[in-house]
Amino acid sequence: MALAILQGTGLVATAKSGALFSGCIVADQVVPDQSIFTIATMVITMTAGTCVVMWLGELITDRGIGNGMSILMFISIAAGFPGALWAIKQSGKLAKGWIEFGTVILIGFVMVALVVFVEQAQRRIPVQYAKRMIGRRSYGGTSTYIPLKVNQAGVIPVIFASSLLYIPALIAQFSNSTAGWKTWIEAHFVKGDHPYYIAAYFLLIVFFAFFYVAISFNPEEVADNMKKYGGFIPGIRAGRPTAEYLSYVLNRITWPGSLYLGLIALVPTMALAGFGGANANFPFGGTSILIIVGVGLETVKQIESQLQQRNYEGFLR
Repeated sequence: MALAILQGTGLVATAKSGALFSGCIVADQVVPDQSIFTIATMVITMTAGTCVVMWLGELITDRGIGNGMSILMFISIAAGFPGALWAIKQSGKLAKGWIEFGTVILIGFVMVALVVFVEQAQRRIPVQYAKRMIGRRSYGGTSTYIPLKVNQAGVIPVIFASSLLYIPALIAQFSNSTAGWKTWIEAHFVKGDHPYYIAAYFLLIVFFAFFYVAISFNPEEVADNMKKYGGFIPGIRAGRPTAEYLSYVLNRITWPGSLYLGLIALVPTMALAGFGGANANFPFGGTSILIIVGVGLETVKQIESQLQQRNYEGFLR
């Protein structure tokens, strides 16, 4: 709730300043009554709407369908696909826009297949556990694996990079100065199609991918836990050599994962340059396609687990 109040206050302050609108709209037209009561009512209304959305998400989660908030985000993004596709058709020039429309649909299928392939890809490191005798019972002696996903960081690097690059543009919008730094930021970082912006966006995604993987997966801790329970990787000594091997493998698979995230995030920019400025709302690319595919795969797994659980309950009865 505190974050909702903070974000609502920021949105109202931005609307009052008119920073998000063109010069033809002034702040008085956006928020005519700027009294404290009106501003407080707007913030409370936004906060209440956030609480309602969170409540709906919790209801979906309680029903066992999956993560409720993720499903709501999935629906919100998917609902905008028909309008964005039809806008691309309307703005097209080849065969009344049908060629552009078909091209975007084909690119969408390729993007979904690529995202599904990479999101499901993982490196399985085999692990064996030594057999131990405790009393008259034997424990261990089993073999398993450590799944290391190619895209271990998920969509987090894209969100971090876009949020960080939005800060200079936001500062320039709120600044009334006519200095050279503001002009340079508006020319290179506001529209999002400048080579400087594209290069910075791509490099930040790669950096945050490695950064998030480094803080979310600790090879030394995994190696210590394996050594504690008698596990080892075939051909690798337990302890520090195991941690070094896990770090080596993780760095190797993070490189293609980070490059994949960078390319997926730059698809809307490349589509904007290829199809023209009217297609700024390119549906297949960036965080939208990652969220839709990720949530779709996770929801299918949740439904399958619920069906299996119900079948086992019926068998046990």
